[in-house]
Amino acid sequence: MSSPKGSQTQKVKRPVYKQKGPLEIPPPSEKDWSKDDEEDYGFKDPDQELDSLPQPYRMINKLVNLLFEWSWEIIEEREASREAELSRIQPTIYSPLEEIKLSTMPNCIAVSQDYMFIGGAKGFSIYHLYNAKRICAWEKLKVDVTSIWATDLGTEILIATVDEIGIIRLFYFYKEVLFLIKTINEADDASKQTTCIKMELSHRGDFAASSYKGSGDVWLDVYKLPKESWLKEVEHPLNTVNLKKKAKPLQLVGFMDLGNSSLLQDANAVFKGDAKLSHPVSIMKIKPPKPVTGTTFKSPLEVFAKIEDCCGLGSGQNHFIKDSQWEQQAAIFHASYKKYLDEREEEAPPHVATFHFLLPSCVFAMPAEVKSPSGTACILGIHWTGSHNFFLYSLHRTLKDKVDPEGVWPCAAPIVASALSSCCSYLVLACEDGVLTLWDLAEGFPLGVIALPEGCFCQSIHFLNYFLVHKKQNMYPEGPVKSKMKCVVLCTDASLHLVTANGTQGPTISVLVERPEKHLNETICAVAPVPASPGMLLIFSWDGSVCLMNVAKPEIICAFAPPRSYHLVVPWKPVFVVSLHHPCFLLRGTEGEHAQTCNATEIRNSIFYFNFEAYPLLEKISGNCTIPQSDLTDSNASSETLPLEKRCEQFLQK
Repeated sequence: MSSPKGSQTQKVKRPVYKQKGPLEIPPPSEKDWSKDDEEDYGFKDPDQELDSLPQPYRMINKLVNLLFEWSWEIIEEREASREAELSRIQPTIYSPLEEIKLSTMPNCIAVSQDYMFIGGAKGFSIYHLYNAKRICAWEKLKVDVTSIWATDLGTEILIATVDEIGIIRLFYFYKEVLFLIKTINEADDASKQTTCIKMELSHRGDFAASSYKGSGDVWLDVYKLPKESWLKEVEHPLNTVNLKKKAKPLQLVGFMDLGNSSLLQDANAVFKGDAKLSHPVSIMKIKPPKPVTGTTFKSPLEVFAKIEDCCGLGSGQNHFIKDSQWEQQAAIFHASYKKYLDEREEEAPPHVATFHFLLPSCVFAMPAEVKSPSGTACILGIHWTGSHNFFLYSLHRTLKDKVDPEGVWPCAAPIVASALSSCCSYLVLACEDGVLTLWDLAEGFPLGVIALPEGCFCQSIHFLNYFLVHKKQNMYPEGPVKSKMKCVVLCTDASLHLVTANGTQGPTISVLVERPEKHLNETICAVAPVPASPGMLLIFSWDGSVCLMNVAKPEIICAFAPPRSYHLVVPWKPVFVVSLHHPCFLLRGTEGEHAQTCNATEIRNSIFYFNFEAYPLLEKISGNCTIPQSDLTDSNASSETLPLEKRCEQFLQK
């Protein structure tokens, strides 16, 4: 401790300044002003000073000023977006080639062969695809037709319709003559009427499946269609008419002459209308899988005894887990993740079936005792809402057989979407967690598993016919392609992705369209591949625009629009169809600014026909779009100069 004397000796002597001249007042300067009071300081005239407003006027004044500020921000954003829109390069817009004017609003469109089928009020009509002339119409309903399908059977066409009540009707179109086959689910008692939720026809019209709901139950019915018998019964109607017992004739429905729009009196046509066609045969009724609950078995041997021939193995129905174990597991899970869980109980989504008709392949073999032509479906693949499993049912059975799945493909998360390619060789299953599983059904192995970007969840899947980029042009390979596929995935956030798989190389994913953040009117609501043009995709947006994208680059090539006086009634749910074999598509349009509020007589509805080959930018794309294998071999000849290891790797990958 230092002494007081030491502390006094260590004091520093401060210098003393003496004033040498008189004191001067420094001139005022803005630099000397206090910055803290700069905002509050000001010269105010006391006579012009206003008193503060009393309440509630002071609050009203603040709200009005805030409203003006928000309005100004919106004006600035709109001006900025308008300037950005003007600076953007607008694609070339093409008008339709043909217009089909309709007296009623069309609800659905289908195309098969050279005909288009338009469903609307009281029935549907059939038109020629190229000259837009009406052939015939079936208008005998009191309600509208909401969905229509048309399947090419060779020389004839199978048509299926669903009306507003949910009733299915099958039609047979042969040599421009229309026959009503059967009304599937119409009931005499309205209280017992079942409603069709979804309807599908197999690739060549051998089978049909439809899901129904009624009396608080949901199920799926599968039918075998006697298409060979239909052709014989139509060509030789005398063999099917019982002259002794007069059956109710199957009338020729609404066949219209192109000249005078009157019913044909041709003897052949009326005679064919009297043919009685065979009805579809129900072969299977499938119900949703039961929820997994505690076991009722007393020993593991009973569990294995329940499984016959491994049918249903993997569905999770047969197990040896007790109710107490389920409850204990649920309690542990909720205790561990309580802060991440929503305490509100969510209602279980209704059971909706998504199903596909699968062809014989390395995975699914046709039974030896069954003799069917090539291209006939043999398996029905189905998954239900909220289910992890993809069930496989054999189509070669009768209604008396026990309905058990031949196989089960379990997934790690519930399946939300699936798609089957047009050639029935590739299958994609999309799970709730954004993971896609790609299957090569023809070769019998999975092409890979790939996940969508974080935050993206699958909304729909659309297959593209596999194409190559040869000399900066999209081309279809001339020969068969094995274990190569491309598909487009539309996500719930309106982003668009391209998924490509090539043998054992593993799938890849690329972004075609980012999620719209500034221009919400450009949100994608629907997409449709164009099979006649390789790598082309139609994109429909909320603002009613229709664009054609080249997914290989990717870039917008052009746009399509009806005449200025027409618009899409529901832009986020457009009514359109793309032909599978012709380079064209059809689009519904309505004339009038307020189509939903105007009277029905004031609304003018039309179907517009767009042909890709008729537009200058698309002539080369839709014209010569195939490349022979010899050209591909020449382009790959440089691979011979690669090292031996690389060549072996490429060979094994192929």
